[in-house]
Amino acid sequence: MTMESRQDSRVKSAVAPPTDAEILAQLDRIRRSAEFDAPERDRKFLTYVIEETIAGRGDRIKAYSIATEVFGRDSSFDPQTDPAVRIEAGRIRRALERYYLVAGRTDPIVISIPKGAYVPTFERRIDAWLPSHTEAKESAAQKPATLRTRRGAWLTAAAMVCVGGGLAAGALLLHEDDKSIVRLQPTIPKLVVTPFEDLSGTSQSAMMARGLTDEVVGNIAKFKEITVTTREGPDASPQGGPVFALEGRVRFDGERLRLVARLIQRSDGSVVWTNAYDERLETGKTIDLQVKAAAAVAGAVAQPYGAIFQANATAFKQSVPDDWQAYACTLSYYGHRGDVGAQGQAGVQECLQQATRQVPTYATAWALLSMSYIDAFQDRLDRSSSVTLERATEAAARAVELDPQDVRALEARMLALFFRGDVDAALAVGARALAINPNDAELAGEYGFRLALSGQWDSGCKLLSESVARNFGPARYFERALSVCSYFGGDYVTAERWARMADLRTHPFSRVMLLATLGKLGKDAQAQEERKWIETNLPGLLEGIPQEVALRLRRPQDRQQLVDGLRKAGVPIPETEFEQARTDSSIH
Repeated sequence: MTMESRQDSRVKSAVAPPTDAEILAQLDRIRRSAEFDAPERDRKFLTYVIEETIAGRGDRIKAYSIATEVFGRDSSFDPQTDPAVRIEAGRIRRALERYYLVAGRTDPIVISIPKGAYVPTFERRIDAWLPSHTEAKESAAQKPATLRTRRGAWLTAAAMVCVGGGLAAGALLLHEDDKSIVRLQPTIPKLVVTPFEDLSGTSQSAMMARGLTDEVVGNIAKFKEITVTTREGPDASPQGGPVFALEGRVRFDGERLRLVARLIQRSDGSVVWTNAYDERLETGKTIDLQVKAAAAVAGAVAQPYGAIFQANATAFKQSVPDDWQAYACTLSYYGHRGDVGAQGQAGVQECLQQATRQVPTYATAWALLSMSYIDAFQDRLDRSSSVTLERATEAAARAVELDPQDVRALEARMLALFFRGDVDAALAVGARALAINPNDAELAGEYGFRLALSGQWDSGCKLLSESVARNFGPARYFERALSVCSYFGGDYVTAERWARMADLRTHPFSRVMLLATLGKLGKDAQAQEERKWIETNLPGLLEGIPQEVALRLRRPQDRQQLVDGLRKAGVPIPETEFEQARTDSSIH
């Protein structure tokens, strides 16, 4: 018998499938929780499908039976034309996902409804049956086994705690040797949003405080880099990681609303961020005001480059606990984008590779790994560019598969598609991501840049500029994008200024843009100096200019405008090579 088969046998014997009583107890636990945010009709829906499955009638669970037996619809109900059941099923999946992320982290049984079906699955949490550290250690050198659930579906150990697109927390697997631990849920910062305080004491101000609290929670929950909850709990995150509290105070002053928000580090009570927002109260626009103020708070706190990121980046400079290594790798990527001196590209990429091995279900880590491959590809840090782009595509696909609602995963997918030449599909993915979280400045900037490069200069550059104006995001990364926007807007003076502000050392195409801009401005001496620098330090770059231009710019007239500036700067680009590059770019 092989080691793998012995492990498979050992795991199967150790895992008892959930009993009917355990499943019903878990259902009751979910229904009684305030964190299971579902109306009564959805609770009846969930109860119905679970009871039918337990009774052995899972094959009878169809949209029609749910509509007639749960929702009280008559026999004329047509599931092909009426999406009511599908819509409610989606709400239940999201409610279950939220429950397991917030309140059900340690529950012994995970109940989920797979997408595309209505029959629930029941899974026992791995750490609920893991015998002991000693016994686990004895089997550490063997691969994680495949487990069969009570309802017959084979699941890999890494997928056992997946709920819809989200991840239930807490399970571990020992992997390969007893020094390597595979985690099924990343350890990420926790943010407790306390109910905003009403300082005015009127019915209108009380309603505004409650509405703002709900809007802020909803907006922050769209950022997958942190976990948000409205319930008080222990002042320590798992394994001693950071826990933050967001507090707010609302006051009415005549026709003005004033919201003061502050972010507190729970470990020592220090205020790591605070800001005040003043808005004019207008009749009939209360909800619009809440949405605007909440978006501003959520963006400032939860952005990849926001207050929580800054606090954690500072805290982890000295040392990183083992359980926070994967999360720290995501910080290193954002730090690299924001300040190229923070850590080299190769080191960031290696860190993210390790993170995906340690936490194979960490969608954000897979997304950032894909984006690191894209960075290497577009900046030619890896000369085997086709391999790098293929890796980027695969990592992005994995990220989206793990969490289709993770905007970083969709951002990575957008970039991979764009550089493969499928621009329309890339823009469609970007639009979908922005619809999920319009407050994500990192995503908005990258999507705006892709819109601009596709030829939609006005709308794309406007979105990019608005994103940069929020002061969240990798400034030096987007400065080169702003130089491109200025160049194609005919403002060559501003284009030169942005190009010189960008990091010219590690972004070769920024050198190309600067050279073309100097050509347009007629600064021949500076253009000659820049051209010589490129020839000395980036050999081969100028010879590959036609391919680089065709890779980034979709429209022939845009390519021609850039090549025109380069020719004026003294770069010889034969028309035949430029035409061939147009053809080759369609292959990417």
